[in-house]
Amino acid sequence: MSFRHRLLAAVVPPADDGGEPLPERGWRTTVVGMHVVSAAVWGLAVVSAVVGDQVDDDRRLPALLVLAGLALAYAVLGVPAIRAGAPRRAVPYLLVLVTAFALLGWLAPGLLFLLFLAYPHVWFVVQGTLTGISWTLLLGLASAAGPVLGAASSREPGDVLLETGIGITFSLALGVWISRVLRESAQRASLIAQLEATRSELAAAERERGVLAERERLAGEVHDTLAQGYTSIVVLAQTASALLVPDPAAAREKLAVIEEVARDNLAEARAVVAAFRPVALDGSTLVEALRQLAGRFARETGLEVRVDTGALDAAPGLRRDEEVVLLRGAQEALTNVRRHAGATAVVLRLSRVGSQVSVHVEDDGVGFDPAAVPVSGLAGLRGRVAQVGGEVDVASAPGSGTRVTVRVPGS
Repeated sequence: MSFRHRLLAAVVPPADDGGEPLPERGWRTTVVGMHVVSAAVWGLAVVSAVVGDQVDDDRRLPALLVLAGLALAYAVLGVPAIRAGAPRRAVPYLLVLVTAFALLGWLAPGLLFLLFLAYPHVWFVVQGTLTGISWTLLLGLASAAGPVLGAASSREPGDVLLETGIGITFSLALGVWISRVLRESAQRASLIAQLEATRSELAAAERERGVLAERERLAGEVHDTLAQGYTSIVVLAQTASALLVPDPAAAREKLAVIEEVARDNLAEARAVVAAFRPVALDGSTLVEALRQLAGRFARETGLEVRVDTGALDAAPGLRRDEEVVLLRGAQEALTNVRRHAGATAVVLRLSRVGSQVSVHVEDDGVGFDPAAVPVSGLAGLRGRVAQVGGEVDVASAPGSGTRVTVRVPGS
């Protein structure tokens, strides 16, 4: 930094060194208090100049003019500078302040008790340590010049310099402390603002994550229920259309199944919107829901479906979310059997090993290589199962059928 810049920094308060380091209400209260004290002390000075013996008769009018100029400068320049920390008004006000006290030192040294007010003005106007020190020293020296050098002064120069030095020392100590407190308050205010901004960003991100999670939930529910139901309706409608002429009774059976699937889809749609448990589990156990699922699948496809629940005919002791995952896993596996397996028989098995409960769907279809062929819908199923700490296994080989296993931890 050049000498010119250093000199400028010592005299002109930087634009970002002011502001309102305290909360708005606290800063406003402090500023109003400063105005009230200023008015009271200046009023006392005017009374002392008019009726007291602090000012010689021949110097009373000039002293009152200096006090009037000081009051005008405070109203026009000082008040905006204190309130807004504006350097363009701070520097002119400080120049007027120093000049006025230099004149009071020559005209009416008895009014220098106003320094009690002037020193705080310096620190409130500049709100910066280096600039405050510079103007405090300049103000103290200017006010001491008249009593020390003036021929009419009745006081010893040593006493004046001692009092000035004590005043400057206390002013500097108090000003540096105030400046430090204001700076720390400003830093805390900035930190609080940053924390509030971060909290708002986190809240927005959390809301966004919630929206995405709900969107994924709805997408999964639609895929597992509505999409599969509509697929069944399309296939059944095609079958019923082909059977209308050769086998009307079979066609009516397919139409009845279409109506049943459509009603179930309507109920599932309402449940998805309301985030309820699956319709199949509403008032039924998991075992009953799996049997209903297998029975309807058999009616829709004409395949032989065997349900084996072993010793789990009673409630298997699962949480609601675990039951939903197992039911959705069975639905997804049966959907893939319908679409891809070309099977003649399917086994749906519910079993427990320790606390772990599993649903197995096994068919005798064409099979495939799981490493080479992605299975439709299993990516979403794996994500759903992972949310409850479970896992999905697919065992298959070309010509050997397929077995899909969904496991959940259980309780």
